[in-house]
Amino acid sequence: MAEVKKADDGVQIDLISGERMEGMASMEKIRMILDGVHDGNIVILEEGLSPDEESKLIEVTMTEISPDEFNGIEIETYPKSDSSDGGLFNRLMGKDTDTKKLTVIGPANQIETLHKDETLISALVSRK
Repeated sequence: MAEVKKADDGVQIDLISGERMEGMASMEKIRMILDGVHDGNIVILEEGLSPDEESKLIEVTMTEISPDEFNGIEIETYPKSDSSDGGLFNRLMGKDTDTKKLTVIGPANQIETLHKDETLISALVSRK
């Protein structure tokens, strides 16, 4: 990502297009997301991650948590992933697991989900 100068009293939001993520391997996506969140940024993915990539993101995040430096991530996605509607059975039956969903990821100590439904994610973002 291009180096962006931050204001001391603001929160940087990285809006990442599906086109940018299209040619990346799963671990490249995860590393890009976590690098942004480590810097205190809120990362918004236009097309989200696959269920497997979301699981790997959480797994990698858990290994990087440290009490003084990194508190982890908060992740919200809408619409809900198709995998939550039947998971493996739906995939076996050929139901498409669409990754075209908006995903918001941020530092756990800076983002708090206030409300989430099928059409809205409302979050409170605080400064460090």
